Amino acid sequence: MGRCRRTLIGGRGRLLTTAAACALIPVAAVCSPSSAAAGTTTVATGAVRAAVTNGAAPSRTDAAGVEWLCRPGLPDDPCRANLTTTVIPESGPATVAHASSAVNPPVDCFYVYPTVSEQPGVVANLHVDPSETAVARIQASRFSQVCKVYAPVYPQLTLHALTDRGAITGPDIAAAYTSVQAAWMDYLAHYNRGRGVIVIGHSQGASLLIQLLERKVDNNPAVRSRLVSAIILGGNVTVPVGKTVGGSFQHIPACTTIRQFGCVIAYSSFDQMPPVDSLFGRPRSSAGLQVLCVNPGDLSGGTAPLAPYFPPRSAAKGLGGLSGITPPKLP
Repeated sequence: MGRCRRTLIGGRGRLLTTAAACALIPVAAVCSPSSAAAGTTTVATGAVRAAVTNGAAPSRTDAAGVEWLCRPGLPDDPCRANLTTTVIPESGPATVAHASSAVNPPVDCFYVYPTVSEQPGVVANLHVDPSETAVARIQASRFSQVCKVYAPVYPQLTLHALTDRGAITGPDIAAAYTSVQAAWMDYLAHYNRGRGVIVIGHSQGASLLIQLLERKVDNNPAVRSRLVSAIILGGNVTVPVGKTVGGSFQHIPACTTIRQFGCVIAYSSFDQMPPVDSLFGRPRSSAGLQVLCVNPGDLSGGTAPLAPYFPPRSAAKGLGGLSGITPPKLP
């Protein structure tokens, strides 16, 4: 695996992707272990057969028919990639920072990746392409320092679909959510065992997690008690103007302190004021709502330096032009 490059901004840096999660981990979720869902062999076999027919790898597909991109114990798990990093300060020599995945972390992470599929159709099949592997290495592997990462493969709307929105149908949209919801229920029934969980999503993954949290977590106290935090990046979590809860969720407020849990960190990044027709940062309906924006560097709303991580080109292979923001010229 290639090394990440980390650039320190403002002297004292902070890791953007893991700081919020780490801050919330000391709080233990209190709940009863969920019982495993009992299914017949016929149903399980049929679910596996359907997934494999749609491109899933049998070795990554469990008895519920869910294919996992990342899951503890899987071989070639991109969410447990090499975390060695070259640190390039504002001045002075570069250094190498070593990190590794936690052996027995106290919580789990449930990660839903963004729109990356370069398959030619409107909806991707379940074949694990280089784009899914690359984005999991870049976005999710850092979290393996603090949690066990579970990431389902799902039939997402492809990059092609975004250029031909008229071809997208209601069933196409529903397929992605139905798959992610099934993976979540499978995770709760067979893997969670009452542990706290951080949910993480970006772009299309963020949109799907907003729906999942609204339908399966927000109004379910038993499941909500396991929620350490939700990290929703590039998605529109809404709240009433000036409030921290309401809108998208009635019981999951914005995170405002590092000791808080059961809350949401949501933001979209712009280098200027988002345009009035922006898909992100502005509510679809402006009737008393605003899009939640939580500063990941300072949850209370102040300012704080961040240490951005830029993957080398080798790590971004398979992502085309979607490898993230253009990194600065580095030595």
